[in-house]
Amino acid sequence: MTNVKFMNPFIEAASDVLKAEVGTKVQRGDLTLQKSSMTTNDITVLISLVGQVQGVVLYGLSLNTALTLVSRITEQEFKEFDNLAQSGIAELGNVITGRATVKLAEAGYTSMISPPTLIQGKNMQISTLDFARIIVPLITEAGEITVHLALRDSPPGLQDRNFVPLTVK
Repeated sequence: MTNVKFMNPFIEAASDVLKAEVGTKVQRGDLTLQKSSMTTNDITVLISLVGQVQGVVLYGLSLNTALTLVSRITEQEFKEFDNLAQSGIAELGNVITGRATVKLAEAGYTSMISPPTLIQGKNMQISTLDFARIIVPLITEAGEITVHLALRDSPPGLQDRNFVPLTVK
């Protein structure tokens, strides 16, 4: 089961990064727990963690939110979700996750992250199979980012393997 103690470092990291890079405050929406397949937003950034904390983090957002965020980060207007905009949103997920892993390490849980994977297309299904996810909506003036956390402690002695099954359809 997803470990709730790993949630706060991600919320704090997202708040720190969005405030610094986008100039927006973050308000956390109501938490939910989901075990079934998720349907993606227009844009989903997927990052895996391995180490003492293992699993997957997904950041879902609308195309409009993605364009607004990347426009603010780069200080230039984006009307299309081109290669530069895609790279900016993937890197935003990467920076948030990197900052969260630093916070996790400070609490005694080291892990490494994968390069971000960007999934485009509404209604794609991503499943962590029977591994429940904590869903955290982050509300900003630029739009909403939905964070899906499927994270848990590594089994002793097996911290170099990822035990989170993942399918994308």
